[in-house]
Amino acid sequence: MPAPRLQALHDAGQSLWLDYIDRPMLHNGELARRIRDDVLTGMTSNPAIFEKALAQGTAYDAQVEGLMGERTSWQLFEELAAADVRAACDLFRDVYDRSAGVDGYVSLEVSPNVANDAEGTVREARHLWALVDRPNVMIKVPGTDAGAAALRQLIADGINVNVTLLFAVDAHARVIEAYIAGLEARAAAGAPLASVASVASFFVSRVDSEIDKRLDAQVARGTLSADAAAAIKGKAAVANAKLAYHLFTDRFSGTRWEALAARGARVQRPLWASTSTKNPAYRDVIYVEELVGPQTVNTLPPATLEAFRDHGDTRRSIDEDLVGAKRALAAVESTGISVREVTDQLLGEGLASFQKSFDTLLAGLEAKASALGRPVSAGR
Repeated sequence: MPAPRLQALHDAGQSLWLDYIDRPMLHNGELARRIRDDVLTGMTSNPAIFEKALAQGTAYDAQVEGLMGERTSWQLFEELAAADVRAACDLFRDVYDRSAGVDGYVSLEVSPNVANDAEGTVREARHLWALVDRPNVMIKVPGTDAGAAALRQLIADGINVNVTLLFAVDAHARVIEAYIAGLEARAAAGAPLASVASVASFFVSRVDSEIDKRLDAQVARGTLSADAAAAIKGKAAVANAKLAYHLFTDRFSGTRWEALAARGARVQRPLWASTSTKNPAYRDVIYVEELVGPQTVNTLPPATLEAFRDHGDTRRSIDEDLVGAKRALAAVESTGISVREVTDQLLGEGLASFQKSFDTLLAGLEAKASALGRPVSAGR
C-alpha cells in the first residue's frame, strides 16, 4: 500500500525518483516494492553512486568472471552499468507505459571526461543509448556550455536527456533554449516529438552549504554580525530553485512553445537534485517540502525518502512568494557574496567530484577484475 505522505507528494504533481542504484535491489524485490509502496516513478545514478555499487562487494563478480575477450576498465564499467540500468528500466516500464512516457525513466551518465566536449558528449550519449536499448533510459549530460550544445543535437536525434549539475538560473535558461531548439530541429525533419523526454537537474542544498560557509567566514572575520548571518542562512538554495521554476513556467508557454506542444512535445521538467539536508540545524526534508509543485521531479536519496515518508508535509510551495525569493538572493549579494560566483564554483566542484569518483571506480574495477582472473587494461 502506498505510503500516505509520499502519495500526497505524488498527487501534488511532483514525481519521486530514487537517487540510488545497486544490483541487489534490482533482483531481490526491493526496487519493485519501492515502486509500489514509495510511489517511485524513476531513478537516477551518477559516478559516485556507481563507485560504491560496482567496486565494492561481490554482486558483480559473476558477470565479471563470465566476460570473454579483452576489455578496458571503461568498457567493463559500461557493460556492468548498462546491465543494471537495463534491469531498472524494465522494472519501471509499467510506470513508463501507464504515464504515457511522462515518467518511468532511469538515468545513466556520460563520463566526466567529455564535460566540455560537445562532440564527445554526443558520441558517448549515442553509444550509451544504443547499449541500454530501452525507451525509458535517460542519458545524463552535464550542464556546461558543451553539454547544452550536445543536448540540442541529442534531442534532435530523439534521445532522452537528463541535464545534470545545474546550479545557476542562467545555465538553466541555456539548457531550456537548447532543448526547445532541439525539438524544433526534430520537427523540421518531420520526426515525432512525443517520444522524446528531458529533465533539467537543478541542484539545491549545495548552494546553501557554500553560501552558509561564506557567511560564517564573514562572521569569523568580524565583517558581518552573527544575527545578520543567521537571518540570511539557509534561504538561498530554495530561493534559487524557485526562480528556476519561474523560468520554466515562463519559457514553456507562449507561441513558440505552443507550436511544439501541438505536435506532442513534452516540457523539460525541472528535477530537484541534491535534496538531502547537509546542515543538521535545518529540517531534514526542507528541500522537498519547499519545492513542491506541478510538473516537477525530486530525486531523493534513500534516507531523505524515508524521512519524508515519516514526517514530510505537502503543500504547493514552489511558486510561493517569488518576491521573497528574489529578496533572499539580494540579501546574499548585499554581503558581498556573489551568487553567480558560488554557482560557478559549485559546477566546477561537481565536475571534479564526479571525475574523482569515476577515476576511483575504474581503478576499483581494474583491481576486482584482476583478482577474479579477468584483467582489464586501464583507460577507455
